[in-house]
Amino acid sequence: MRFRPEQHLRRQDEIRVVRTEGRRFDARSFTAWWRPIPADPVTPRSLPRACVIASTAAVGNAVHRNRAKRRLRELFRAHQKQLPAQCDYLLIARAAMTQRPFPELEKNFLAACTQISAAVAKLPHG
Repeated sequence: MRFRPEQHLRRQDEIRVVRTEGRRFDARSFTAWWRPIPADPVTPRSLPRACVIASTAAVGNAVHRNRAKRRLRELFRAHQKQLPAQCDYLLIARAAMTQRPFPELEKNFLAACTQISAAVAKLPHG
């Protein structure tokens, strides 16, 4: 399934809200922030929205940052059905994102999906 343009969190205020009001899951090579959004009966969402970030301080130069973001976007694209659609996500890469083999990253991402799905299911509106 594609990572569609309407799934991208682009506005700074939306990203800031996920970071300040959301919950965090630390994986070995990335950090996932997630925040449930209120249900909208007019336009229900069927797919989650996400923003991928890789900073110079955490990941390195442009080549490493771009590789880390490509890998995180691919993980999100391939496994977005595992994540609750009623949430916004902020995926922050760490240096290990470019150094670890992709199957290990995929295993970590799926573990994060499981943890986040379980946490959302426990919420009162989940």
